[in-house]
Amino acid sequence: MPVQTNFKENVAIALQSISGNRLRTSLTALIIAIGIMALVGILTAIEGIKQWTNDAFSSMGANSFTIRNRGSGIQFGNGGHRKMYRSIRYDEAVRFKQTFKLPAQIAISTVASGASTVKFGDVKTNPNITIVGADENYLLTRGYKLATGRNFSNSELEHGSNVVIIGNDIRTKLFKDINPINQVILIGANKFRVIGLCEPKGSSAGFGGDKICIIPVFKAKQITTSTSPTYTIGVMVSTPTALEATIGEASALFRNVRGIRIGGDDNFEITRSDSIQQQLSGQLTGITLAGFAISIVTLIGAAIGLMNIMLVSVTERTREIGVRKAIGATPSIIRKQFLIEAIVICIIGCAGGIILGMAIGNLIAIQISGHFVVPWLWMGVALIMCTGIGLLSGYYPAKKASRLDPVEALRYE
Repeated sequence: MPVQTNFKENVAIALQSISGNRLRTSLTALIIAIGIMALVGILTAIEGIKQWTNDAFSSMGANSFTIRNRGSGIQFGNGGHRKMYRSIRYDEAVRFKQTFKLPAQIAISTVASGASTVKFGDVKTNPNITIVGADENYLLTRGYKLATGRNFSNSELEHGSNVVIIGNDIRTKLFKDINPINQVILIGANKFRVIGLCEPKGSSAGFGGDKICIIPVFKAKQITTSTSPTYTIGVMVSTPTALEATIGEASALFRNVRGIRIGGDDNFEITRSDSIQQQLSGQLTGITLAGFAISIVTLIGAAIGLMNIMLVSVTERTREIGVRKAIGATPSIIRKQFLIEAIVICIIGCAGGIILGMAIGNLIAIQISGHFVVPWLWMGVALIMCTGIGLLSGYYPAKKASRLDPVEALRYE
């Protein structure tokens, strides 16, 4: 009576064969793990960064745009080159704000310093604090919320008073157990009175984050060391439907403010907050494709190595195959056994690659302000890919094993 070998028995035989050839199996699984680690690691990091960008831009609002003298510059290639125009002067920004007629919140800001030290008593921060000169609408258009304290008054903005709104990192560093409101801090060589504290926002390159001091824009104009400071104009509308019309009106008005003749090219950039996100997503898509290509090349090498190992295994186990056929194993059973063996090796490598990839990817994402994520989609893709590799790599050796003549196989030495 033919031996009826079920699926569980085939798996057991496959595992037994794998345990008998641990070195070769480990090397093949390691190659597969490296390929999966590249895929899952890069994509995990990118998923974490994408979640961070979604949070960052949703806090800014999809109904805002900025006018500045340069492009956004968010790119990973091309050496970071971006368009640069002549600086937007303070009087140009003020004239725009005063003459813009459509309903919108308009903020004027400038970066007075990107690497300042803030001191309170004997404690000081690292020299990595951004000093931003801004008006009363900056907090709104940049997505900041006050945890305590207040915004600038009209009088403080008009006279350039020495008052400051600080980010959460500065409070954590300088005011551990003290209420920072109305305390006097030293920014460079200037004393400022703290009037407000921002809620935690998270560090985000190019968007201020929590390492920030916001002072009246007129005060920043007085203390900046730049010979040609440039100002940024932020505009936020109430509804998304009004955004396109507002951008068109803002562009026409600012061309007039800058004295650009009809037919002349713009010498400023208007950037929507959601377009920055789309640009960054495009850059991340390129990195995703690169990571996918690296993993595919690695997995192709692993597939070739697995096929060679399976062919060697067929040769070494020729007598075993002959014995199994002699006692009733059909070619189908032999073929399934070797296919399962190849798939099991791939799944072992896949599991190791997923664990390593998640660890490395999340480490990278967290280091650059991303979130911890579990990439379920890419884990599923990796598992499907490894199963496919096992089937493709094991098919020819399994077919060769199933076609062995039992008499010749039993004679094999």
